[in-house]
Amino acid sequence: MARTAVLSTIAAAALSLVAVSACAEQDTIANNETTRAVDRAAETNISGAYPSQSDGTAVNPPGTEATRALDRAAGTNTSGAYPSQSDGMPGNPPGTEATRALDRAAGTNTSGAYPSQSDGTPGNPPGTAVSRAIDDVEGNTTN
Repeated sequence: MARTAVLSTIAAAALSLVAVSACAEQDTIANNETTRAVDRAAETNISGAYPSQSDGTAVNPPGTEATRALDRAAGTNTSGAYPSQSDGMPGNPPGTEATRALDRAAGTNTSGAYPSQSDGTPGNPPGTAVSRAIDDVEGNTTN
């Protein structure tokens, strides 16, 4: 619930910033109370007043809080803050969790994480598990 409130506040501040930027001159947008407020709420450095909050610093790793939250939830590295979660790393095999789940359910290798399930390998004869199941029921050999 608290994360939703923070994200709502950040979104509102960002919308305010867009509205202000449409009306103000470019040099006054860079560092004003609105951009500093966004920086404080989102831990960014849009205004230039908070260099310690710039991307890649110890206080603010790469990406935004939203992309880091996505990475934590999905096990990805969209933000760049979680390189150990990049595709192909020991903790995160190739593909996404969705494609790996498809592979486990269908006996395929769409994600690349299950090469032993590729078509034509000893563990996975031609066709899909679904087409082989249909063939078994109907007595066909269509795969």
